Amino acid sequence: MIPALVGGAALLLLAAGALKLVDPTRTAGALAARGRPVPPWAVRAGALAEAALGAAVLVAGGHVLPALLAASYAGFAWFVAGALRSGTPVGTCGCFDRPDTPPRPLHVVVDAALALAAAAGAVTGVDPLLDASLAVIAAALAVAMVAYLALTRW
Repeated sequence: MIPALVGGAALLLLAAGALKLVDPTRTAGALAARGRPVPPWAVRAGALAEAALGAAVLVAGGHVLPALLAASYAGFAWFVAGALRSGTPVGTCGCFDRPDTPPRPLHVVVDAALALAAAAGAVTGVDPLLDASLAVIAAALAVAMVAYLALTRW
């Protein structure tokens, strides 16, 4: 179960990073709305790091990479919780290239759950998803899809 959860979290981070790399403007806008203006090139650098981390978890597994994945999702949860607490109008985080994904409590829950799953993977260690059985790969894809839908549709 843990490998599928970690794999799903890594797939989602890879996708979100890739989308922010292509168009950093929404993320830059969200950061500016929270009082942290960042130029688009800096958002792209962070997005590249996100995508690279997601890919690295998928191909290498281990203990350290899932720990970094957990830290990333904990940071996302912290950012969204801060946006909700402050009442700052943030139209979207830019993670999924959608203009209508403002921060919601469900974002905090999903990010925190993925952070916990990745932390469990850091403790136990995970094999690369690419070496996993088809059932684990399918479960990881399902985790990523459910998390994506929770963040963008529900």
